[in-house]
This record gives sequence, structure tokens and C-alpha cells, in this order.
Amino acid sequence: MDARAAARLLKGVRAAALAGDRPPAAPRPEIAESWRRMLAGGVHPDRDARSRMLSAAETEERRHVSPLREILPVLREGLLPALDDVLHIMVVADADGRLLWREGHSSILRKADRLGFAVGADWDEAVVGTNGVGTALVARRPVQVFSAEHFVSSHHDWTCAGAPVRDPRDGRLLGVVDVSGPLATMHPATLAWVTSVARLAERELRLRHLESLERLRTVAAPLLARLPGRALAVDPNGWTAAVTGLAPAERIPLPKAFGPGRVWVPRLGECVVEPLPGGWLLRITQDRHSTAATRIVLDLSRAGCRSATVYGPSGSWSQELSPRHAELLFLLTESPRGRSAAELAGELFGDPTRTVTVRAELSRVRRHLAGVLTHRPYRFAEDVEVELIRPEDPAALLPHSTAPAVVRARLGRTGPGMIP
Repeated sequence: MDARAAARLLKGVRAAALAGDRPPAAPRPEIAESWRRMLAGGVHPDRDARSRMLSAAETEERRHVSPLREILPVLREGLLPALDDVLHIMVVADADGRLLWREGHSSILRKADRLGFAVGADWDEAVVGTNGVGTALVARRPVQVFSAEHFVSSHHDWTCAGAPVRDPRDGRLLGVVDVSGPLATMHPATLAWVTSVARLAERELRLRHLESLERLRTVAAPLLARLPGRALAVDPNGWTAAVTGLAPAERIPLPKAFGPGRVWVPRLGECVVEPLPGGWLLRITQDRHSTAATRIVLDLSRAGCRSATVYGPSGSWSQELSPRHAELLFLLTESPRGRSAAELAGELFGDPTRTVTVRAELSRVRRHLAGVLTHRPYRFAEDVEVELIRPEDPAALLPHSTAPAVVRARLGRTGPGMIP
């Protein structure tokens, strides 16, 4: 059956389903399930409903924190070369169904704009009906939606194939990669193609995870070698990087309320937890006097060499800092009561509206200084002793920084909330 004949048949199937009549053919199970959800949820079959578009700042913030950003090169390499030939576009959406990236044939992008299939749009199934993004998120499996299989009639000139992408560390659904285009360009192999590329993207995430475990192992191994008793290093999801004094386990389930201090961990018992860059050190202990108090030294004394060193009961480790991260940590040492994202944006850029960049950068810093930094407001944890080593010459403090607060500090002046 050619595409046009199939579209006519599906329109008859959909019309019968809406009227409660016997259809000329049974819809595919995943489509029938979606239609039932649409009817129960009150989605209008002939009215194109749209929710509020994300602003450019909101979209950029979601992009910054989404793990999907890391696999864009894989998705582009696997899909984009063929999209112009087949007159399709690639769309990447997060777990909420929000479209974060969109690329492909320019004429199809313009048609998608008229449909509201644009970056920042909400393509949750409950908003726009059966579709390759929202339905794949609900079904949690690859889904192809052809012509009148879309519940809303304004989408009937389109075909789309979406495949979920999961985080291999915890199985969490990260979003969907979707290929969509006009009805006449549909090919039955599109779904298999998109699914294969999604699996390649998940493999890339897995390789990145293994690399992060190796980095954690490099930091943890010297600490574990000096420790008596039983201890292990795990990443934030409980995957084990290194152990001493006990049989290795691939993964340890961590409790939801987890952080520095004494914590009861299933399968291990009571542990003293200390932060590591990219994870945690767990010391299994019965010593009631053992604590996980921490100290951090921010060394900005040498031009071009910026570091943060964290000290705990098990020893110390250091992390080299990018210029931006050094600026942020410097500002937090000068503001012990903490600063909001807007306040930090004003001190960094002279523009308090640039909160998206501040939040994204601090999210990266906190991956390495988990338990040392807290938020709401951003500040060092109360039980952390903080030491700042400045250069002997105040003018040599972060010499390339143009942040207004750093410039004032170089001149020996203070700003709002800063300690002289």
C-alpha cells in the first residue's frame, strides 16, 4: 500500500474510533493505547492546542543541564547526513517533551514552524496528542506515528519516528530523538534507523560514565591506600570506582537523603561520607566519634594556576579550576551568608539577569564539590572551614578577570555583601 492509500485508510480508522464505530482495520496497539489516553484526557481531535513556548533563556538553561547535550555529536553524525535527501528534520526533546534542538532541511523546518514544532515548544502527548515525541515518552519505547495516527487532525500531513534515550547510570529517561517530515517522505525503515542512533547515543553516555569512574578512581585510590578498615569510592549514582577491605560490588544503592556526615547505607551499614570530585568516599565504621568535617583551601596566589583543595578525615584532594569557576568560588568566599544567582550574575557580569549562565556553571562546580557547596542561596556549607589564599600583590588576583567584583577586589574596594 502506498503512502496516500495508507493515509486514507488510517483516516477511516481514526474516524471510526472517534465515533465509537467498528473501524475498517485495527489501529496498531501503541496507537490505540495513545488514542484511548487522548479521549480520556479530553484532547480535542480537530483543534491544534499549544502550550506556552519556553523563552530563549529558559531553553538555554535546559540545554545546559541536560545530559542530552553530551550526545548531540552522535545524533548529528548518525542522522543529519541523510535528512536533506529524505526531506526530514531531527528533533531532540527532554523528558518533559520540550523541544531543545532542531536541525534538518530548511524547507521542512519552515513547515514545522507553522505546526508549532519549534525549539521551546511542548510536545507532551497530553498537549498535542499522539506524536513521535510525546507518545514515545509515555510508552518508553520507540514509536512511529504516520499521518492520521496522529490524534490531532492538523498533524495528518506528517510522519514521525521517535526513540527514547535513557541514562545508562540509573535508567532514567532523558528524552527523545525524533525524525519527522511530510507524509510523502515516510519510509518504513525510519524507526529502526532512529532507534539504532539512539542506542549509539546511550553507548556514548556509558563510555563517558566509565571515563568518569576512572577519574574518580584516580583520586580515590591514594586515599583508600592509607585507610585502615573498609571503605569505597562511589559516584553520585552509587557505581563503585574503588574499594579497600571488602569485596567489590558493581553498584551500591544510596539513600535519597545522602550527603556528608554519618549516613546509614543499605548493604553497608553506618558510613562516614566525605565528598570527592565526581563522587563520594564511604568509610564503613562503628566509631561514634568519627566525623566528616571538611575544610577547603582556595588557592588563587599564582597567576594561571587556580586550585581548590578539600581536606577530610581520610586525607585531601585537589581540583584545578577554570577561570570562571575560580571567580565564582572567590565570590562565595567573600560572601559567607551566600548569594543568589542574580546577585552572582551582577558581580560577575554587571548584569543580574544573566542567571542562566551562573546556574549552569555552578551546577558544574557542584559536581566536583558535592557537599562542600550548597544552594538557595549559593554558599559554602556551614560545617566547612574555608581558607582563601590571595596573591601577595592584590593587583595579581585573577588578573584576566573582568568581573566587576574581582576588579574591585584588585583595587582594594568592596561591594555589597563582600568582606573587606
